[in-house]
Amino acid sequence: MAAGLKTVILLSFVLAVGFLLIILSCALWANWLPLLVALTFVLAPLPNALFAHCGGDEFSSSDGATGAVDLGRFLTSIVVVTGFALPVVVKPGACVMSIIGGGLVYGTILAYSAAFRQEDEYD
Repeated sequence: MAAGLKTVILLSFVLAVGFLLIILSCALWANWLPLLVALTFVLAPLPNALFAHCGGDEFSSSDGATGAVDLGRFLTSIVVVTGFALPVVVKPGACVMSIIGGGLVYGTILAYSAAFRQEDEYD
């Protein structure tokens, strides 16, 4: 299924709403600590992207993931959990807005990577 212009527009709108919620959670309660949530969710897919190509090739006999791929997934999960746990130290209203905004940002990044994934098939 090819992603089109409507998909890009929808994802950009959701991403903008997510960043708006994060920035509003900082500005309304005068605490700029939740702004780190945006940074953590933007950096969250990075370990997965870096270690995804460390797996075996199509000629290897094992179907399971290698240690490097597992390390990438583990580091990604640490960053995602940090992104959801970091707002807990601020006021409850800012916490809720920041968690919802961070979830929208990370969900948009995942949806974009799933929509525009290219299959590497050499037929």
